Parts: sequence; C-alpha cells; structure tokens
Amino acid sequence: MASPIAAPGRVKEVTSAANPIIKDIRLLEKKRHREETNSFLAEGMKLIIDAMNAGWRLKTLIHAASAKGNEAVTALATRAVAAGADVLIVPERLLGQITRRDNPQMVVGVMQRRFADAASIRPGADDLWIALDRVRDPGNLGTIIRTADAGGARGVILVGETTDPFATETVRATMGSIFAVPVARMTAEAFKGFAGDWPGQIIGTHLEGSVDYRVPDYASGPILLLMGNEQAGLPADLADLCTTLIRIPQAGRADSLNLAVATGLALYEARRHAFAVAGDPS
Repeated sequence: MASPIAAPGRVKEVTSAANPIIKDIRLLEKKRHREETNSFLAEGMKLIIDAMNAGWRLKTLIHAASAKGNEAVTALATRAVAAGADVLIVPERLLGQITRRDNPQMVVGVMQRRFADAASIRPGADDLWIALDRVRDPGNLGTIIRTADAGGARGVILVGETTDPFATETVRATMGSIFAVPVARMTAEAFKGFAGDWPGQIIGTHLEGSVDYRVPDYASGPILLLMGNEQAGLPADLADLCTTLIRIPQAGRADSLNLAVATGLALYEARRHAFAVAGDPS
C-alpha cells in the first residue's frame, strides 16, 4: 500500500493527530518507516529552501496555521506545490507532536532520502573523504557531517551497520550540511575492495598508532580518513588497510576522545595545507 506521504500536489488543513497523513509522518521517527517510505524530516524554512536549491526533493511541506500570513512561508508553500509536493497547514500543537519539541519550528518538511553512489566516487588529487566504521551515535554522525562540510571534505562514507544519517537527531546535528555533503554507504567487505583501489593515502586513527596526527604529509593526496567505532575503535582488518595509523596525543586522564572531536581534529590538520594554499593564515 502506498504511503499517504507520496500523494503530490495537495493543499490541506489538518487539525487532528488521528489524521492518517499526520500519523504516517509521525512514524518517520522510526528507521524502518524512513526506509520504507524513503523519507525523513527536516525542520526549519531555511533548511528546506537550501535543500530544494540543492536539488533535494520535498515531498510534503507542513507549516503552522499561525504562519498563513507570512510572505516567506506563503512563497515557500507556492514553490512546494509547483514542485509537486503536498502542503499541510496544521495547528502548532501538531507540529510539536510531529517534531517532538515543545517549541517547534513553524515549517517542517518531509524530504526524500538520497545517498551518494559509492561506485561513482572518483577522488581528485586534492580530495579528502571521511570513512566511518560502524558509527553508532546520531549526534556524533550529524556533527561529523557538519564538520566535513566546514572542513572541505568531499563526502562521508558509512561502513557497516551505522546509525541512520537521516534520523531526526542526526539531521538536526548537521545544521543543514546533510544537504551539502554526499553520504555513501558500504558493507565492510565492499569497503575493503574500495580501499584497495584507493589512489592515495589511507590514514586511520588508532590507539596503537605510532605517528602523531600532525606528522603525515597530508599534501600528498587524495586522503581517505578512516575513523573507528566509538567504543571499539578500528578493527584489525580495517586498520591493516591504512597506509598510516595516527594518534592524537592526550595530556589528561581520558584514554580517548569523542569520535566527532577526533574526526574534526584530524580533518582540520589534514586540510591545513589546503587552507594555507587558499590564503587562510591558520
């Protein structure tokens, strides 16, 4: 049976949480339903506009009834209908139930999921990609995608069973970068084949790494930055794929860094030569 989300081009006022369209949208909190409908939630008018400008498909636009007179919201609703999306006008309390927030954004969108084609990745000499092995925490993944965007990484590769990049918590943590950074996914076995054909360096963070993360010649690319799971780090079979294993020195009692923090440090060190070439004194 087709999802109610899929029916395009309608403008409708909805006031009840029992409405089947609202019930269907609320189910997007569940990974299985996101996969079945190929959909996810994005919150905020700017995010939705940025997504549409980047070519992402908006399936349904939901906005608060109190925003009816807002020119920007009206313009977005008109654009949504022209693009074939539904527009739902709902009370603010329904927006709160959809987003599970006490103070929700006045505009929410149901977007179509989109993954990058792993087989089409052709890294250039100055490119850097981030590969994440079995990342579990939605906030970590969202922060890494946002950091990848800020740091100039070409994309993120999810290896093995990972958290969903289109989970609401992850999308929030990306602050819109989910629409700018290509995200591909591979099984561990497929990634081994991919890494075997990588034309440049594969640099992995590892507790047993003997090289300080500031030492490698990151100017010799392309770079594949491989980060391990939050709890277990890189398994031996993936660590063996690396041309260099690096460590991030720590002066305190902590024996490890948060994955998103470690990824950010390694990414910015790897990209430092690129920033310098571009004229950034940092």
